[in-house]
Amino acid sequence: MTTTLPSHSSVPHASLIERRTSFSSFPASQSSSTSLTRHKQTSQTSLIPRSPATSSRKSLHLDSSYSHDATQPVPRRLKSQYPLDSPERHVEYILVASFDIDRGPIMEHQYPGAISPNENMLAELMLPDQTHVRTQDWTMFFLHKDSGPAEEEEAPKKIGRKKGEDERSDPEQIDMGDEGATSDDSSDEGNESEEGDAGEGPPLMYVLNLVNTKQDNSVKRGAVVKAMAICTRHSFLHIYKPLLLLALEDYFKSPYPETLAGLYNAVNEMDLSLMPRLSTLERHILQASDVKDMFVEKFEQMIKQRLAEEAALAVSGESDSPTRPGTKYNIPRDTHEFESKVVYNDIPIPIKVPTAPSSETVGDFSFVKLIQTFGGPHAASPQPFALHPHLTTSGAYTHPIIVLMNAMLTQKRIIFLGHNRPSGEVAEAVLAACALASGGVLKGFTRYAFPYTDLTKVDELLQVPGFIAGVTNPAFANHHEWWDLLCDLPAGRMKISSKIEAAPVTEGLLSFQQQHPSFTTMMSNSNTSTDATGDTAFMEDIMRSIAARHGESAIRSKFAAYTTKFTRIAAAFEESVYGASALYVVSLGEAVPDINSPAVDQTVGAKNEPLTSQEAMAGLKGHGYVWPNDEMKNRELAASVSRIEGWRNTRSYKTFKSDLASSHSGAGRSSHFPSPTKGNLPRPNIDLHHVLSRLRTLRLLPAEAGAIYLVLSSFCTDYDSILELLELTPMSEAGLFYITLGLFHEERIVREAVVVLLERIRKHECGRHFWNRVGGWISMGFQRAWKERESRLVDRDYERSGDAQLPLGLGVSRTI
Repeated sequence: MTTTLPSHSSVPHASLIERRTSFSSFPASQSSSTSLTRHKQTSQTSLIPRSPATSSRKSLHLDSSYSHDATQPVPRRLKSQYPLDSPERHVEYILVASFDIDRGPIMEHQYPGAISPNENMLAELMLPDQTHVRTQDWTMFFLHKDSGPAEEEEAPKKIGRKKGEDERSDPEQIDMGDEGATSDDSSDEGNESEEGDAGEGPPLMYVLNLVNTKQDNSVKRGAVVKAMAICTRHSFLHIYKPLLLLALEDYFKSPYPETLAGLYNAVNEMDLSLMPRLSTLERHILQASDVKDMFVEKFEQMIKQRLAEEAALAVSGESDSPTRPGTKYNIPRDTHEFESKVVYNDIPIPIKVPTAPSSETVGDFSFVKLIQTFGGPHAASPQPFALHPHLTTSGAYTHPIIVLMNAMLTQKRIIFLGHNRPSGEVAEAVLAACALASGGVLKGFTRYAFPYTDLTKVDELLQVPGFIAGVTNPAFANHHEWWDLLCDLPAGRMKISSKIEAAPVTEGLLSFQQQHPSFTTMMSNSNTSTDATGDTAFMEDIMRSIAARHGESAIRSKFAAYTTKFTRIAAAFEESVYGASALYVVSLGEAVPDINSPAVDQTVGAKNEPLTSQEAMAGLKGHGYVWPNDEMKNRELAASVSRIEGWRNTRSYKTFKSDLASSHSGAGRSSHFPSPTKGNLPRPNIDLHHVLSRLRTLRLLPAEAGAIYLVLSSFCTDYDSILELLELTPMSEAGLFYITLGLFHEERIVREAVVVLLERIRKHECGRHFWNRVGGWISMGFQRAWKERESRLVDRDYERSGDAQLPLGLGVSRTI
């Protein structure tokens, strides 16, 4: 319960073997097999340059003569998510409660101090209903703990950093001669604030609780019930389950504070300092990918930095030897998880921490399990819902998961009921629902979630608007006034309350009806003959993916795309009805680069061509969601108007609008983007999602498609802009396929622009994994276009030189 408290590379097997190299805590010699020296790429006579992924990874040292590649991140020191010198503890409190036959739930210990004076409330949360019928049960709850003195002192510092960051984002105040230093500071501070709570208060205190019941005939009722909980600011609190199992068993044997102290010290000595801090784009790509060595370069760099620090300390004689001689650092086998360990009672317990956690992802849960729980009974025997404009967007037989999504988006009161089920199962369903609706895009669900609560706290629960709560007491089902949507886990059914508040008639709804009177019937959500919203087709696709065992990450990626689609449709609705939308941050008046300019000639290697700058402008025009035609657009907007209007008055809408504005103001954006310099194309400001959607959705004329490819080549010129592209082309949804089609365009200038773009992607530390997924015929098309471009450049150079004999080495691949 939420409670307020006071004060692959091209040689995959060889590469993976090399990446498992253990790095000693003492620097090796240059001849050592574990030497950290990057092999300098040699010149290749092949027309296709070797991907950097094929070079040896045993070396991580950057040569002093290294010339920075714009497609790689700006060379700078990486920062850890959890630095060694950070004052933040992994675990802040450990609690122990027990059930007394005479006094009920009581708190036995709070270590290292009291988290709250309200011990009775905490003890009740730690001992859920019906715990005596199970030998073991897990549950979770959240605490809104006020900032302590240290946190209050830190707040002005964060404000100061934010102010300085805003000053650095002013282009007039940036010193172009020291761009790298500016990038270092501003990007890191921006990343720190990206996953905040958008001004909603201090981070939640997540509590993981284990309850054990041991039979003992020497006590009343013949059993001893105790619970132990770990309180942490980390959303991945499920990693502590093995430790709680061991510690609670020890506490039964030795019920003293010393037992808690041993656990407290052990978990807080866990070393996560080699886990690199990733940007928002990098986190999103890693979450949606199943590549096990995605961003492995960052882990290598963290190890390299650590070895350099230890070597420097050893030379200066200032080392306190925090690591023993012979200590080795291993590169993770799977970069989605950082491998560490906790030594508890001399037992090393392996721990795997998520590398790219999302702000709305708490604990360990399964989308697939939640969908099957309610999707199975619905598929076998559909039951109609009571109609409500916000919830039943596809009529009375709307899929229950869509009803749940709509209820979350429109901030309805939701109860998950698990009668005779473990409270941990109920909590998992609540947390899965929060992540489902969030999609990694929206926020504001987890903060108002109650993974477990009971009847004694109904009054506090009802004071929270739009809560998501888990309960096990069946009495909740009989009180329709307490909830808007009831999700019955054992039955696999959902029920809309008979006392749910009617959807208000809004100005936006009336305005849309006046503009499109022919769609009035569709707005009432009673028309089920057509799938105007696409929700039915979406859930059919989800169920097929589950049946085909595509995996949890693929399902999560689909729901992330669904949430993104919803926000973009909402923006289109606002623009249609209100004339503008706060969900768009696009500079439509941005100047378009002239494709006939010398800069284009240098970048693409082309002179005047049939495509004009006016045609290139078509690749930039437009923004937002893309429909094949206006009829389909109006039909989908009409079917979604009610839930869009319902969403516009919620916490998640306001937070999303705020996050969108801050991300485009420069405060939450990393600063890898170099400013345009002489001879380079100015980077166009475009709605990349819109441009890519046009390629996927519309039947374009060759000139239209060619203009888009030229724009993409002009846009994706550096590390972060390529990340933006890759985020919108996930491997689970065709990847680079639609971009690679440009290799077969009828215009040579377009083919060359696509070759340039794909070569940047191939050299990109993340993009190389996407390139490895393309088919053989695309690779052949790339080779042909590359040879065509090289041949033309050779001819052009020959014409310019006026020499009768070609210079040597013109067949060598050029660096783009």
